[in-house]
Amino acid sequence: MSEPGDITRLLGELRAGRQEAQQQLMDAVYSDLHKIAGRMLQRERTGHTLQATALVNEAYLQMVGDARLDWKDRSHFFAAAAQSMRHILVDYARRHKAAKREGGRLKVELTDALAISEDRLEEVLAIDEALTRLAEWDARQCRVVEMRFFGGMTEEEIAEVLGVGRRTVSRDWNLARAWLHGELNRPAAPGSVL
Repeated sequence: MSEPGDITRLLGELRAGRQEAQQQLMDAVYSDLHKIAGRMLQRERTGHTLQATALVNEAYLQMVGDARLDWKDRSHFFAAAAQSMRHILVDYARRHKAAKREGGRLKVELTDALAISEDRLEEVLAIDEALTRLAEWDARQCRVVEMRFFGGMTEEEIAEVLGVGRRTVSRDWNLARAWLHGELNRPAAPGSVL
C-alpha cells in the first residue's frame, strides 16, 4: 500500500496547481487502484471485455480531470476512486447492454486477465439501482457500501472519510447489506428491472 503522507502531500500539490504532481500521484496510487479494481473484478470468468487496467486508467483520468480536486487525504482519494469505479462499471454495463440490443458488439482488447463478464452486467445495473434507492433513504449507508464493496476500504478508513466511529461504519454496513439483500432478492414487479 502507498504511504498516506506521500499521497496527502501530492494531493495538496496537485490542488495547488503543480502539474508534475499528477504523474507522481499516479505512480504512488496505481498499484493500490489496480488492487481495488482487481478485487472488484476477481470473481469473473475469462473472455471478458472490461479489464482492471482499463478501469483504473479511466477512473484516474476522470478523477484528476475533475476541476474540484477536493480530496483531503489518501482515504478521501480512495473513496472517490471507489465511487468513480462504480460509475464506470454502471456506464459500461448500460452501454454494453444497449450495444447488444442494437446487434453491435463492444470489445476492449487489453492484456489484463481480470474483467467483468457479460452475464454479470444485469447484476451491476441492479446493484447500482438498489444503491441509488438506498442513497435516498440513507446516504451515509450508501457511501459505506460504495467504499467497502467497490473500493475495498477497511472500516477504519471509511470511518476516517465519513468522520464517524468504526462501530457506526460497521452498523451501517450490516444494515445496508441486509437492506440490499432484501431489495436484490425481492420478486420483480411487472415492468421493473429488479
